[in-house]
Amino acid sequence: MLKASNLCQSVQVNDGMLHILKNINLNIHKGESVAIIGESGSGKTTLLGLLAGLDTPSKGDVFINNINITQMDEEARGKLRQDYVGFVFQNFQLLESLTAIENIILPLEVRGEENAEATGLFYLERVGLNNRAHHYPKQLSGGEQQRVAIARAFACEAPIIFADEPTGNLDAENGKKIADLLFQLNQEKQATLILVTHSMVLAKRCTQQIKIQAGELVKL
Repeated sequence: MLKASNLCQSVQVNDGMLHILKNINLNIHKGESVAIIGESGSGKTTLLGLLAGLDTPSKGDVFINNINITQMDEEARGKLRQDYVGFVFQNFQLLESLTAIENIILPLEVRGEENAEATGLFYLERVGLNNRAHHYPKQLSGGEQQRVAIARAFACEAPIIFADEPTGNLDAENGKKIADLLFQLNQEKQATLILVTHSMVLAKRCTQQIKIQAGELVKL
């Protein structure tokens, strides 16, 4: 389902090259749940973005369903993401001019789905925010915005769900509900779940844990 081969990411800084990721190799199979853990600045979010096709690596390849996405241009990667990827951003990435339900159904409408609103409302209810459907992001708390972002990713019913600190902005009760929902989707839909987290409780619920240390994979 997902493979990374000799994946490297480097950026130019004032005093030379900063090597964020170094020769990452991994295989993730359909239906697996994978936690990427490590200290802040270790390269976790960078790796997540590369695996999802949101960025391109300095070196190496990423394959989704045996398709080498690193050889695609941005337009082709965007189309592939529509078909294969749901992404929960740590900073939500909600459009301020759209209501909660409009943010959720926008990707579905782009895909041409006929029942976009019904699907969006279903997942908004599953994250406990059906009474906030017509509120704008600025009218929602940080935790509520996070739940809208999660509902948007769920509503796409993509084969692969990427989540960057999905419970980081939630209180303990809502964090547990969202974690339960993540794993329900993983099991019900056989969706592959890949998440970055600082929570070892959440990480241990995954079938596989990957640790990044100074840009490299290390054995747990």
